[in-house]
Amino acid sequence: MRQLSALAAVVEEQSFERAAQRLHVTQSAVSQRIRQLEERLGQVLVVRSSPVQATPAGLQVLKHYRQVSLLEQELQQALSQQDDAGFTRVAVGLNADSLDTWFPDAIAPLLQQQRLLVDLKVDDQDATQQLLKDGEVIGCITSSPKAMPGCACVPLGVVAYRCLASPGYLARYFPQGVEAARFRQAPIAEFSNKDQLQNRYLMQYFGVGPHEYPRHRIPSSKAFCDVIVRGLACGMVPDQQGNPLIERGEAVDMTPGRYLAVPLYWHVWNLKSQLIRALTDALVVEAERQLDRFEQHGQLTHPGDD
Repeated sequence: MRQLSALAAVVEEQSFERAAQRLHVTQSAVSQRIRQLEERLGQVLVVRSSPVQATPAGLQVLKHYRQVSLLEQELQQALSQQDDAGFTRVAVGLNADSLDTWFPDAIAPLLQQQRLLVDLKVDDQDATQQLLKDGEVIGCITSSPKAMPGCACVPLGVVAYRCLASPGYLARYFPQGVEAARFRQAPIAEFSNKDQLQNRYLMQYFGVGPHEYPRHRIPSSKAFCDVIVRGLACGMVPDQQGNPLIERGEAVDMTPGRYLAVPLYWHVWNLKSQLIRALTDALVVEAERQLDRFEQHGQLTHPGDD
């Protein structure tokens, strides 16, 4: 377990030096533990680059270690006669829009009731499942309904994304109304190179291809909305963030009735863990309160629909 702990620290800190500081040992001790583990398994587990990265074999070992560590921590707490002063760390993968809207409300009661530390790893909702597959997180929020082996899939709800723009943006780029030809010349915002919402929306409703329009790349949910309000771009915004902008007159729905309904699912290790059960229950309760129900939308947008 000491060797496995050293591997986890090096990969998470992406540095042998920072891993040694975290474990309160020397850097040479960390290197020795990982070298011993590699010799024992007959596999190279980390690429000694800057930053340090796990090999495919290393990711597989880390996934096993994190599952065992979670169960071990729960066992220690259950057997302890006294309150445990330590924290349990849980890694969760999620998309930026969930992080900026409903997820903090879901996780807050759990963090107040238990001694938990969260390690949130943000990626596009189409890509977070890879974090779970690699063992980097114990669970993830994703738009894919396909459960992986050894994992449970729990439906959460649906988020409606609408193409919003400021009144000034519409007057400048769409003076004659919203039409395909104007989209090919008007700047559009995307969150990252993995963000497919704009591509899906434009292809579905206007026949505009992925490389046929100019785009800003804004990897921040808050800044994404700010760019739209300033009239610098239009973009796909979830109702939780978009409705207040519309109510204040800062943005308008460019095509009322035309939107993308993105389902969200919670994928989590299928372990008999009280923490996993509590985390799942917390997400389901808050999702029921803040997200749309599946039956409210006739057509859902899943990964691979492009």
